[in-house]
Amino acid sequence: MERLRRFGYDLGMGASSRRTRKPPRATTYAASGVSLVAADEMEDRIGPLVRRTYGPRVLADHGGFAGAFRLDFGEKLFRRNYVDPVLLSCTDGVGSKVLIAARAQRYHTVGIDLVAMSVNDLLCAGAEPLFFLDYIALHRLDPAVIEQLVSGVVAGCEEAGCALLGGETAEMPDLYRPGTFDLAGFAVGVVERSRMMSARRVRVGDELVGVASSGLHSNGYALVRRLLLDEARLALDSAPRSLGEPLVDALLRPTRIYARAVKTVLGRYRGRSAISGMAHITGGGLEGNLPRILPPGCRCVVRQGAWPIPPIFGLLARHGVADDELYRVFNMGVGYVFAVRPRSTAAVVRSLEKIGETAFVLGRVVRGEPGVEFR
Repeated sequence: MERLRRFGYDLGMGASSRRTRKPPRATTYAASGVSLVAADEMEDRIGPLVRRTYGPRVLADHGGFAGAFRLDFGEKLFRRNYVDPVLLSCTDGVGSKVLIAARAQRYHTVGIDLVAMSVNDLLCAGAEPLFFLDYIALHRLDPAVIEQLVSGVVAGCEEAGCALLGGETAEMPDLYRPGTFDLAGFAVGVVERSRMMSARRVRVGDELVGVASSGLHSNGYALVRRLLLDEARLALDSAPRSLGEPLVDALLRPTRIYARAVKTVLGRYRGRSAISGMAHITGGGLEGNLPRILPPGCRCVVRQGAWPIPPIFGLLARHGVADDELYRVFNMGVGYVFAVRPRSTAAVVRSLEKIGETAFVLGRVVRGEPGVEFR
């Protein structure tokens, strides 16, 4: 394609309905609040960014209105052929974290969050992330802002090893207030059916190896904003002593993407069936996400204090959030968990540490009703 046909526009809404005087007659799209000139500039800016995520499986020159991606192909260098492939898909957003990004006018990290939230879920099935699509909706199309948002999505896709295959940008001045926007993302992956993770594989005696989060990730921001920004009235550029950094840095630090960690562990230990299950620790924390990988008759015992807790959670505690609420809402420093056969636990931890991850044994699977018990 000569131009990157990445974005369509759902721009049928008119100008703002707030009226203090009779509005000018809308005889053009621009007069109704939608700028096609800005749309063209946006595509010129983001085209080179998006193409950075393309590999040999993306058919970038087929034309049409949809992105194209080959599942099987025969190039010697990148050969990928599946016997019984299963496609998996996930969708998610960044939540009200986007309000902090808009308030700080810092847009380049929430795109990473967007990719991470869907891709990390795909990884739990043992899937290879193939491609990603995004949806950006906003009050007014600002090509510079879109470029920052998409640059974050591109960075997330590069880290996850998937292609940014398409997207949609909707300029809707009647629906969004000035300066506001929202993000949604959609990921597709594939796994050989015989290698697909299942709760049936987890059994009593398996140990739980956690991988550190980068902080809040993208969950619980309604509570965070209300408590720290609205009630405590902390400024985004303030640096609470217990935090050791500006508050805005802690709040906008992007969600970790665990693709490399999963690829390393499964690539090295799958043959010995060392990994029995994986969990992405998102909203609901350990208590809400670990039971999703447990079969009947099994529960998790988690040792509190077995891993480092990022300072942002201590700041929330000091402003009145009880411990049980912290563990019920947030990841508390654990972003991803592997259920591992005991004979392989130490080796899995060493492998994760070698690639720069902070890994730790946080508990084990015991007999009982599905759930999580903290000790």
